[in-house]
Amino acid sequence: MTLEQDIERLLHKPIQDANRKELYIALLNYIEEAGNLRPITIGNKKLYYISAEFLTGKQLGKNLINLGIYDEINTLFAAHGKSLSEVEDYEEEPSLGNGGLGRLAACFLDSAATLNMAADGIGLRYHFGLFKQDFKDHKQYEIPDCWLGDTSAITKTDIGFDVPLGNLTLHSRMYNLEVLGYKGGHNQLHLFDIDTIDESLAHDGIHFDKTDIEKNLTLFLYPDDSDENGRKLRIYQQYFMVSNAAQYILAEQKAWNHDLRRLQDYVAIQINDTHPSMIIPELIRLLVKENISFKDACNIVTDVCAYTNHTILAEALEKWPSTYLNEITPQLMPVIGGLDWGVVCAFHDNQNLNIIDSDNLVHMARIDMHYSHSINGVAALHTEILKKQELKPFFDVYPDKFNNKTNGITFRRFLMHANPDLSRLITELIGEGWKTNAGELENLLRYYDDAAILDRFYTVKHENKIRLASYMQDKENIAVNPDSLFDVQVKRMHEYKRQQMNALWIIHQYLRIKNGIIPPVPLTVIFGGKAAPAYYQAKAIIHLILCLQDLINHDPDVSPYLKVVMIHNYNVSKAEKIIPAADISEQISLASKEASGTGNMKFMLNGAITIGTADGANVEIRNLVGDQNIYTFGKSSDEVIHLYNTNSYHAIDYYNNHQLIRECLDFITSSQMLAIGDAELLHSLKDNLMHKDWFMTLLDLESYITIKETMLCDYQNRDKWKRMSLVNIAKSGFFSSDRTIAEYNRDIWHLK
Repeated sequence: MTLEQDIERLLHKPIQDANRKELYIALLNYIEEAGNLRPITIGNKKLYYISAEFLTGKQLGKNLINLGIYDEINTLFAAHGKSLSEVEDYEEEPSLGNGGLGRLAACFLDSAATLNMAADGIGLRYHFGLFKQDFKDHKQYEIPDCWLGDTSAITKTDIGFDVPLGNLTLHSRMYNLEVLGYKGGHNQLHLFDIDTIDESLAHDGIHFDKTDIEKNLTLFLYPDDSDENGRKLRIYQQYFMVSNAAQYILAEQKAWNHDLRRLQDYVAIQINDTHPSMIIPELIRLLVKENISFKDACNIVTDVCAYTNHTILAEALEKWPSTYLNEITPQLMPVIGGLDWGVVCAFHDNQNLNIIDSDNLVHMARIDMHYSHSINGVAALHTEILKKQELKPFFDVYPDKFNNKTNGITFRRFLMHANPDLSRLITELIGEGWKTNAGELENLLRYYDDAAILDRFYTVKHENKIRLASYMQDKENIAVNPDSLFDVQVKRMHEYKRQQMNALWIIHQYLRIKNGIIPPVPLTVIFGGKAAPAYYQAKAIIHLILCLQDLINHDPDVSPYLKVVMIHNYNVSKAEKIIPAADISEQISLASKEASGTGNMKFMLNGAITIGTADGANVEIRNLVGDQNIYTFGKSSDEVIHLYNTNSYHAIDYYNNHQLIRECLDFITSSQMLAIGDAELLHSLKDNLMHKDWFMTLLDLESYITIKETMLCDYQNRDKWKRMSLVNIAKSGFFSSDRTIAEYNRDIWHLK
């Protein structure tokens, strides 16, 4: 039977007579049938990757690519007057993550399946995700992201477990998302939920009763934790996730008749940040119930579990009051107490190492570090900072546990799917080997001096910019010039990522243009990202950007030379439209604060040039492409750490002593801005930058402005720019998540 016949069999009608929904469902069913022909990957040892987030993106296109039939389906539909891209648009994007943490987890599952490793993900099925972002009155508003419809790649199972939560016992239900590797491999993402969730509980945006656990447990990812009930709900969620994970793992191992006393021979567990940390005491608790001694259970779990640290920010190194845990997980506290007692005895009550501190706070990362056999950072610089600064007490006692695993991305989604024209050009030039061995992209360097080939790369970029300009006109109602330089910063909104510094640079450009100093090339500055609902300063930064967008885009003197676009509700689908069109990739976090980044890798792969600090994976990008193919500015991580340690950075001094900085900050509360924006938000943001500026925006602002002037001048030399772009694409192979996963397996998991 031909592919066309198969699709029409599932449609029960000719392709040309089917609507978009019918075509989508038919393709889902076809993928399911094709997936069933691939047996679930089985090995002697299996990985369970536990994460609060899995930002999977839409599944249809990815699965068609991994089955090797995307182009064939696209051609088939076109022949019948149908658009595959329109069918893909019908799919709702799973709202199961927020930023790099979740996207990385999804990339890892894809790569593990592609490499034929037995590896399942375990997380939660959030009904409304983080939230859906809307803009009104130049402000962010949060509404439920109602992505769970009647058609989805996520399927319901009959598997579930009883989970004790304080005075409640909730029965879970497991949902599965099939993970098909590229031309091979088949794993699953297991998402747990309960049947008693009441979606009508949400009102006035994302507000809801945080105490009704039976109805709210999985409503939202990262529920607002600005109050006690919100913090407790986070614990309920986390324990529900790990209890289901532990029960599922042990049930599966028993079904395979594996000896639980030798669990380390059959199971590897990767703890993705601190949210799943309770898997350690929970698994110990359940092993003790299997008549394994506490000491032996601790040793088994230590050999099974490994911990990935994704940040040095204190807010992400979770610690919970023991009173909360006693209320919500009373069965777990004796285990945690026992683990802490072991640490106290081993290290003579060292307060830097104790799991439970003198304030009776339980440090989740400390559980991970004591009772895992591996602790990894996610970029070379990040790992060194962990060793020498943030986690030094643990490195001093466990030096052999620490290792680096630089993050990676799935090239197949972010090139083959997001940028098919570039993908086809690369394949034409160097063959298809790069799709499974990204290192082969380096073969593109043979065209470094080939003007005709460089022009073809430039044409692909320009066509992507035309498509993005059309999209922004349609969806954001903003007309932009595709011949302008597309300068892009899309990522989670956070002060350490310093979107506020980019906004100050925009103010600088605006003032220069108003004074008759025209930039050498027209500019389109594109933002995208969400601020956590309770994160006041991040929401103030969004407000500033939206006010600048309004002011600049409606100024006839400025708008021909400078445009600002804030994309609403930024997600994976929008990333796939934006990244291929970017000329500049903004990676401007304060040095030492960004663990790795993965957006920087996606932009590099698509030929954008990085402008960034020597932070996270930017350092490794610079080492790969050379100083001449990246724009680096700002203080080093060592210099920043010294300023923190000596308390010698004072933002007000920069405001008082630097006219350029003072002019930019004063403009935030100028009459032009106050006529558009909220005075309280704008004054708060300015005051914060002048008097607090914890992430040292003003420290690097002038250096940032200088390097961007260099960038604008370089962009005029299109031959130079084309070569820089080609080098970035060619050197991006190192950042394949296939490489990252292979390293995890070689050094940590040892899957067979």
